[in-house]
Amino acid sequence: MKPDRLNDSNVALLEVRHLRVEFPTRKGVLRALDDVSFSIRKGETLGVVGESGAGKSLTGAAIIGLLEPPGRIAAGEIWLEGRRIDALPPDAMRSLRGKEIAAIFQDPLTSLNPLFTVGRQLTDTIQTHLPFSYTQARQRAIELLARTGISAPEVRVDHYPHQFSGGMRQRVVIALALAAEPKLIVADEPTTALDVSIQAQIIRLLKQLSRDLGTSIMLITHDMGVIAETADRVAVMYAGRLAEIGSVEAMIQRPQHPYTKGLMASIPSIRANRERLEQIEGAMPRLDAIPQGCAFHPRCPVRVDRCMQERPGLRPTAESQAACWVLAR
Repeated sequence: MKPDRLNDSNVALLEVRHLRVEFPTRKGVLRALDDVSFSIRKGETLGVVGESGAGKSLTGAAIIGLLEPPGRIAAGEIWLEGRRIDALPPDAMRSLRGKEIAAIFQDPLTSLNPLFTVGRQLTDTIQTHLPFSYTQARQRAIELLARTGISAPEVRVDHYPHQFSGGMRQRVVIALALAAEPKLIVADEPTTALDVSIQAQIIRLLKQLSRDLGTSIMLITHDMGVIAETADRVAVMYAGRLAEIGSVEAMIQRPQHPYTKGLMASIPSIRANRERLEQIEGAMPRLDAIPQGCAFHPRCPVRVDRCMQERPGLRPTAESQAACWVLAR
């Protein structure tokens, strides 16, 4: 069965349907993602936020086919532009990865080979996915470095990764991600390892590339400031499940789910006159100790009896979809 389609002007590029990821262990099976569903439209940036361990990076890894063994997709489907990709053979997935889906990771040094120049790495990637000669690939590599804001690209193309600063290395990684003109980029904490001024430059670059090239971006981060500057919509994750999803304005200004409200209240604001930031009491449960019902209920200030017994699914609210029994009343 193919995924549902939106209207022609608003077709979903990526559809994730009821995704479940499990890790078999000697003590039993740990369910790391449980019934996760969302879509990303063409040219859209979807921000995915939540505390550490919420399942953000795992969702991205499942989409690009880089789950660490023994992790596995146990249920659900992933569709890219009408084609199911979660069940592709390894060779087909490797061909798709880089050409149609690209990744940007937190530490650029894990994505760059220190033994080769950045030009060599770019030209190899380009020639792997596109029918370019070496000369054409090298010229495209120089153009990509220029597009991502690296000065003197004709010279820098022959430099090694260690000759670039952290921010410049991240720009090279973005150039690598763009090498084959992918439809979707999964960016996993792309600015976390950078200082604040460089973060702002990378955010502007991602926004510009999405606008100019029509590339869809799945932006995984714990930083709501980055989300506010970059994303069109926001998906909030908690304990391997979606708590709420909606437009960035609605989620920041008018969050509905108690967990989303807690995240928003913990962000410093120059407009708010308060002595202390609010905090969410307690901690996220371990995978082997996720409570029955709503996983957030032990920390929720407005829980009711039903929250401790039944798991809520996403339901429409005024401006978003939220998994909360209190909102459903």
